[in-house]
Amino acid sequence: MAGPEAAAAVSQALARPLSLLQQPDCGRAARLRALEDIRAELQGRPLPGAVLQEVFAARLLRPLSRCLAGDAAERCRELALELLRHGLSHGERPCEALPVLLPALAQRLCPPQGAEPSEELRLGLVQLLSLLLQRCGASVAPYLGDIARILQVTLLDHYAEVRRESCGCAVACARAVPEHFHMQSESLIKPLMQTISHQHYRVRVDVIHATGAVIQFGNGKSVDDVLSHLAQRLFDEIPKVRHAVTTVIGEWLLHLRDRYSYFHKLIPLLLGSFSDEIPENMKLAWTYWEKIGLQWEKENEEDLKDKMDFSVSPSHYPKGETRPGLGCRELVSRNLSKILPGLCHDITDWVESTRIKASQLLYTLLLHAEDHITQHMELLLRTLYQACLDEESEVVKNSVKAAELIGTFVSPKVSLKLITSAFGQTPKASCVMVLAAVIRGSPKEILQPHVAQLGNTLSQAGVCQRSEEVFYMEQLLYCVQALIEVCQEDCKEISLQLMKVLVSIMAIPSSQDLKEKVEKTMSSLAEVQQLESFHCLYKQHVIQLMEWVSVSCEGWTCYSPEVLQFEVITTHSGPVIGEALDDFILVLKTCLQPNKDPQMRLKLFTVLSQLLQKPSETINSQGLFPSYLETVIKDILAPNLQWHAGRTAAAIRATAVLCLWALIHCEMLSPKEILKVKDELMPQIIASMDEDSKITRLMACRIVDVFLKVCGRQFDADEFKNTYTEVLKRLDDASCDVRLAAAHTLANWFKCLKDSDVKSSMEGHVEFLYQELLIHLDDPDENLQKAVLEVLKEGSVLYPDLLVREIEGVVHKHQTPIYCNQLLHHIQSAKESAL
Repeated sequence: MAGPEAAAAVSQALARPLSLLQQPDCGRAARLRALEDIRAELQGRPLPGAVLQEVFAARLLRPLSRCLAGDAAERCRELALELLRHGLSHGERPCEALPVLLPALAQRLCPPQGAEPSEELRLGLVQLLSLLLQRCGASVAPYLGDIARILQVTLLDHYAEVRRESCGCAVACARAVPEHFHMQSESLIKPLMQTISHQHYRVRVDVIHATGAVIQFGNGKSVDDVLSHLAQRLFDEIPKVRHAVTTVIGEWLLHLRDRYSYFHKLIPLLLGSFSDEIPENMKLAWTYWEKIGLQWEKENEEDLKDKMDFSVSPSHYPKGETRPGLGCRELVSRNLSKILPGLCHDITDWVESTRIKASQLLYTLLLHAEDHITQHMELLLRTLYQACLDEESEVVKNSVKAAELIGTFVSPKVSLKLITSAFGQTPKASCVMVLAAVIRGSPKEILQPHVAQLGNTLSQAGVCQRSEEVFYMEQLLYCVQALIEVCQEDCKEISLQLMKVLVSIMAIPSSQDLKEKVEKTMSSLAEVQQLESFHCLYKQHVIQLMEWVSVSCEGWTCYSPEVLQFEVITTHSGPVIGEALDDFILVLKTCLQPNKDPQMRLKLFTVLSQLLQKPSETINSQGLFPSYLETVIKDILAPNLQWHAGRTAAAIRATAVLCLWALIHCEMLSPKEILKVKDELMPQIIASMDEDSKITRLMACRIVDVFLKVCGRQFDADEFKNTYTEVLKRLDDASCDVRLAAAHTLANWFKCLKDSDVKSSMEGHVEFLYQELLIHLDDPDENLQKAVLEVLKEGSVLYPDLLVREIEGVVHKHQTPIYCNQLLHHIQSAKESAL
């Protein structure tokens, strides 16, 4: 059957249902049957496209469109939609339907008349629009306003699938009429941006792609309206959303008509994807960026000719990084001045994720900009100083990496001048952190001329003694470590300055961990100078270090950092301090006078007592300390043994007594020296036996014991009397150790008196001593009873008969007469032996 005849036959078959469908009083059931009959006639047998087109355009289009737009029955509208879709899909000239169908769609979808209640039908209507756009192409241009009006509504539909389909329509429309689309593109931006944060990620993905097409084929001015929204989507937790943003930005940078005007706004968004946690997204960003760089190179070949012909790769480049192409580097360099201010603001944003992303982007930009960084140094440094103090470790890490790039690409003459000038104001930990990073990133040969300046800056009191904050000192340590790591043997010329810094760091009250790090750094400094250990460093610089620290010793207080530095030098240098005794003793003599700050004196006495624990390994390593003993005792110890009120004064006396005992115990104070100082020290030591401190009383007893052994036989009557009177009191001491030490001292007192010329004048005192000692034979402490027994045995040699009478007078009172009997037996045996 020929085409016209077939069309006539189909039209005749459709006449009755169409007539029924168009009757005003036709009921719902009748309309439904009519539509089903039409469907059966059209879909029940295959019809050629030309036949279907003729029937559809002439007979079906208008009735079906009316039904779609205004029928009250949902099923009728659904069948009408199905038939319209069939006609458009299989007809040869779908464009003829545009004048009728588009107003019907607008009437059904756009307020105030239209508000299709069925979600499925709304979706079907938008799919019908999509079909029209696909089949009609550029022919939809005259109806662009209707299409835009429909999409403005459907892009905000409550049903997510309608929004997604609407995004597809927007893309299809933009591609179908690129020459005319700009006239309506701006009207779609607002609904798209209202949908871009939809809770369904698939909707967000489709909106981003639609935005890309709408702007690429429409009005480029809308870029400013969407950039902030796209930037927010780079923080989306769904990788596919971030992938979509990267794709759209990449396409714009390649194909957007006005892309040159928007490079400075689009480049940061694309480069931001370099740090995406998904490798696929990162790779996509790099792929686009390489294409963009090559395209820009080609478009600006004349401008870049010299750079392309004579470009030289830098000799020093960050490890693990691939140098971007010339076009990429030039794009960043030329737009950096527009990008940096906003980026630096974002690094200090209150939102943590924004700060992290901005710090990552800063590193990427500086890697591209290379030596063009120089003209932006002031802004960069201000930003890095702030970012390095961020509470988020990732921001700090990225900022430090960025600072290392400054060291790589910027001349130290510029960077160091700016950073050290910040030190001159108020050096913060962040300034030192940035300096350490710049040093780490610098090539050795370029940094070498500035080594002396760096050493002098770091060793200034205003820098290395500015704060006792551990974090600040850690950054200072990292700075020294960076210098040693980069400059290696060149550090020899600033070895003294670095030692001053390291001593200052070790001097602050901090954890053992920091002290170990400092010691390790000292060992590294020694190693680059081919020295065996850090003790060799001290040996090399101990005189200068002592002079450096002692310059202001006249005005030291307990708050002076030099006191702690002095402690470090003297205690940490080991045997080397034995080579600097002139300065060491001078400082002690100056600072340990009674009129100086008590807390500071206490600290220095503690240092001295610590060194005297192992004098052969410290202050007497060279055997020179004995020549300073007279000064130590007369000018240092003796003045501080005098009694003054207060706990601090008591603590000072205690440490002075400990130092004196240490000198005696290690046998540095020879009998000859003891004889020289006996008259000066003995009264003060005896007085110290009455101190509150148990250790002071114990040491005082032991010192008196030694003095008795060495020179007791030369004591006069008053000295014997004063000595035993105070020692005897210690037998009632609260401490068992002190009581036992006192007993031992009294035994030596008896020995000295036995050979003394004043023995005859001391009988009354000896008698009194016998009486007191016999009382202590009943002491609750058995050890003391035995010790007192030994003392009486030693003393019985002087006046045995006198002692016997005393024993006999009290033996009946004793709870433990066994000791009295032992003593009587001992005296008897001694007499018999004498006979």
